[in-house]
Formats: sequence, C-alpha cells, structure tokens
Amino acid sequence: MQQYTIHAAKTHLSTLVEKAAGGDAFIIAKAGKPLVKVIPYSPPAAHKQRVGFLKGKIEVPSDFDQMGQDEILETFEVVP
Repeated sequence: MQQYTIHAAKTHLSTLVEKAAGGDAFIIAKAGKPLVKVIPYSPPAAHKQRVGFLKGKIEVPSDFDQMGQDEILETFEVVP
C-alpha cells in the first residue's frame, strides 16, 4: 500500500482522491508514522421496506368501513 506524507497529500489531493475513489487505498503519514488510511467510500445499502412487518400486531375491526358513519352523515348531509 502506498504511503504519502501530509505535505505530498495536500499537494496532490485531487489526484489522490481520484486514486482512492478508483479503489486504491493509501496511507497518509507524519514523520514516517502512519496516521490515516484513505479508502474508497461505499454508501450503505438502501433500506428496504418490509412488507407485512406489522402482521399480527394490529387488529382491524370488521365494521371499520362503517365506523363514525352517523357523525359523518350529520356533518355533511343537507337536511331541509
């Protein structure tokens, strides 16, 4: 693995970033001692939505489509 001084890394930053993005990791050192390892960034995997993850945890009443029907009719129905 290639090693660069801080000065060389600052001087050639654009080139080194392109190198790392291409998959070639390298080390930046100070006074001959390695400080950091530069590796290519790989984004985390996209979060997949799980279908059915609430199955068995939620109970829907059998008359859910008629719940509040009287209040809705009173609110919106025009009575002469």
